[in-house]
Amino acid sequence: MSQLSPSALKIDGSDFRIGVVAARFNEEYVAGLLDGALAALKQAGVAEDAIVVERVPGANELPVAAKFLVDSGRFDAVIALGVVIAGGTRHYEMVSDSANHGLQQVAVSTGTPVVAGLIVGENEEQVRERCIGSIPKGSEFGQCALEMAKLRRNYL
Repeated sequence: MSQLSPSALKIDGSDFRIGVVAARFNEEYVAGLLDGALAALKQAGVAEDAIVVERVPGANELPVAAKFLVDSGRFDAVIALGVVIAGGTRHYEMVSDSANHGLQQVAVSTGTPVVAGLIVGENEEQVRERCIGSIPKGSEFGQCALEMAKLRRNYL
């Protein structure tokens, strides 16, 4: 499915402010997503001082952290990054579902784009490939934020 991702649009992000909330759980993989997202933002011209990165313990904390950033009124879009890997119980389903729903609720209720940059994998190999391997989901999340920030600016 990831091979069907849209190609990146050329967007001038020099006037955008982007907030990022990133989980510390599964840190190596989230760091890969964060690196990719930041690279995409910077490549589009988003100034380093126009990007704020906040860290939270895990994926479950992403929605409330995203809401804090949105409520500040300082950002054109927010990117939430987290990684959840299946374990011996179904706990991972609860965490990933609640984080995703919470992020969508923040976006829809506030009108500020919130990119749900959650990678949920059945195993570490799937996650590795998407976070620090051949499927660059971090940069896709950055591109998504740029497109949505531009769309928001067109209507506000």
